[in-house]
Amino acid sequence: MSKMLNSKNIGFYSGIIAFMLILLFDFDPQNRLVTYTLAVAALMAIWWITQAIPISVTSLLPIVLFPLLGIMNGKDVSSIYFNHVIFLFIGGFLVALAMEKWNLHTRIALKVLLLVGNNPRNILFGFMFSAAFLSMWMSNTATCMMMIPIVLSVIRGIENEGMKKFQIALLLGIAYASSIGGIATLVGTPPNLSFVRIYSIIFPQAPDITFFNWLIFAFPLTVLIFIFVFLWLYYRYNPREKWNSINKDFIKNQYKALGKVSFEEKVVLIVFIAMAILWVTYSGIEIGQTKIPGWNQWFPRPEYINDGTIAILMALVLFIIPSNSRKGENILQGDVIMKVPWNIVLLFGGGFALATGFTQSGLSNWFGEQMSWAGQFHPLLVIFIITLFINFLTELTSNTATVEMILPIVAALAVSIKVNPLLFMLPATLAASMAFMLPVATPPNAIVFATNELQIKDMIKTGFVINMISVVLITVWVYLFAGQVFDFNIGEFPMWAAHTAAPVK
Repeated sequence: MSKMLNSKNIGFYSGIIAFMLILLFDFDPQNRLVTYTLAVAALMAIWWITQAIPISVTSLLPIVLFPLLGIMNGKDVSSIYFNHVIFLFIGGFLVALAMEKWNLHTRIALKVLLLVGNNPRNILFGFMFSAAFLSMWMSNTATCMMMIPIVLSVIRGIENEGMKKFQIALLLGIAYASSIGGIATLVGTPPNLSFVRIYSIIFPQAPDITFFNWLIFAFPLTVLIFIFVFLWLYYRYNPREKWNSINKDFIKNQYKALGKVSFEEKVVLIVFIAMAILWVTYSGIEIGQTKIPGWNQWFPRPEYINDGTIAILMALVLFIIPSNSRKGENILQGDVIMKVPWNIVLLFGGGFALATGFTQSGLSNWFGEQMSWAGQFHPLLVIFIITLFINFLTELTSNTATVEMILPIVAALAVSIKVNPLLFMLPATLAASMAFMLPVATPPNAIVFATNELQIKDMIKTGFVINMISVVLITVWVYLFAGQVFDFNIGEFPMWAAHTAAPVK
């Protein structure tokens, strides 16, 4: 405990010292705001990384420091903390909470396990598939917490000592799949939402990143990483013995214990499916030369509708429809609002404010100028380095905080060397969710480690290989396919990237 307090104290004072030292220098004689913003960014980065004070509290610093240092107007900074991306997160999270409240997520997981069969390979696949699918729509922490009791019950049914090592595969499979599934959708993990908003802040004229085109881009990559992780875990921990000892009726009995599908579960499932369909179809679908118009065309101002609009609409439906089994209640009650992770909302806001400060002060342009030397290297190499750096950095830091610190810098680098910013921002975002080596890297890693059924060396040895393969897959995938999905040529620098948010002199 004393060591933990010590490291926090060191981080706290290091942040303040770095802040004061930077203020003594003048990094851009033409624009003092560059130095001020860099000082704030250094303070926030150190406090975020060391967690000297709660991450959400650090996220409030721009509200105070930006106005005091003359970087931004206090009213403007405050308004950044709530926007359509925040409401996309809140709406999606409320639907996920409804799934938890009525146990729909457990039914889905057990149904998958019933369908896949009873041998080791199928059991591992079933657990991983369930976790990955649920984490596309729910918090990866909640997904892992829900799956752990089920997998521990299965583990207790393994009597053959020679199969004990397969327990490690099951536990790591749950943790890793919970992280992998999150990158497939915008609502799957906070870094994805941070990217969308920071991208629009820095490049206000850039085409929107919608739920649909993110899904088209990230879902196949998710499948590739999932397949590799599944095969690697099965190869490394394959019991190579017959699956004789487990009670074959265990999962069936667990499913039967849930009883018949309730009215509330049906409503939540319908709302969940409807929300996904509305997200995918609202702005239209393009397949080659064929374009299917979106349903937003039915409204007077289609451009006013976004993913956040849909998320809140579907959440509101759940607050309106009455419950059959609990008289006087609706599917969702007002008290569920307290379960929304407002600390993550504040973290989002702090990152968005920092990104706005980067552009408004001119710090982004300054960073780009300092890193212009990277233009002599091939973009593929730069993508690999960015992905590798963030992949291992996020083993020790919050993935959302990491993304919010790094994205404005890699965006500035892209503008400086005349490369489409998506080539650098996309891999930075994806890499932040691919931390598999340490218990502290992600909440799912910490949850499975806390079961005391595996050792840290198991996670490090297994996770290092997955880290490296995910870095390679992300690098190649972004370089080969990002342009096709988001409609740009790698060799062309887009006009919208030349028009970043104007700095305030």
